[in-house]
Amino acid sequence: MQSLKNKIVFITGASSGIGKAAAIKFAEEEANLILTARRLNKVSILAASLSKKFKIKTLPIKLDVRVQNQVKDVINNLPANFKKIDILLNNAGLARGFAKLYEGDIQDWEEMIDTNIKGLLYVSKEILRLMVKRKRGHIINIGSVAGHEVYKNGNVYCATKYAVNALTQSIRLDVLDKNIKVSTVDPGMVKTEFSDVRFHGDKSKAKKVYDGLKPLTAEDITDAILFCATRPANVNINEIILTPISQASSTQVFRNV
Repeated sequence: MQSLKNKIVFITGASSGIGKAAAIKFAEEEANLILTARRLNKVSILAASLSKKFKIKTLPIKLDVRVQNQVKDVINNLPANFKKIDILLNNAGLARGFAKLYEGDIQDWEEMIDTNIKGLLYVSKEILRLMVKRKRGHIINIGSVAGHEVYKNGNVYCATKYAVNALTQSIRLDVLDKNIKVSTVDPGMVKTEFSDVRFHGDKSKAKKVYDGLKPLTAEDITDAILFCATRPANVNINEIILTPISQASSTQVFRNV
């Protein structure tokens, strides 16, 4: 098991859910953290708390991964002591809407594509350039079971997660001779802000997603992330798929109701 002490971890979407839980988990392992999100106030509070509690270095940054120039500026202008990024956790992502393709909201599509695909590309490119120079690093992408099997009304969201799956495999090929690890952690049903965001804040609809079952928690996912990040230097975990015990696939769920 590799130690994460003093390693630098860059996390996107760190203000809540899996990103926030991952920040806490990495802090417990004494890693130093670059915490990014659109909600600067939330990552600033988290960064200060983790720095005080675990005596680590933290850097909160306002970042919208959809804005390519902003991504480039943020990464190019990192302080020297935060430039040597060891781990990138591409966590920022979302689902918007739940409709048949011909009834879908194009603005929802744009937001998912811009965040889940283009945002991941923008951040990965800039950080990979730094990792390739050093010939070391690890990219961990948060995918989904939706990137392996589509489900009804999931069309564009599923397409974006299939893209994450393809990009993970492609990046691994691109850096095969660069001593860089590339992993994906692909959860099933996780109870975070995910469904609230998908249904545009409709709490009633969001709650029904998890009726009759016990979903995964953000902490369950971070256990898998940490497993990927702490393997011996010669071991790469290509892919982890995890679901609640009541979920067999994207489409097969047992509800005890």
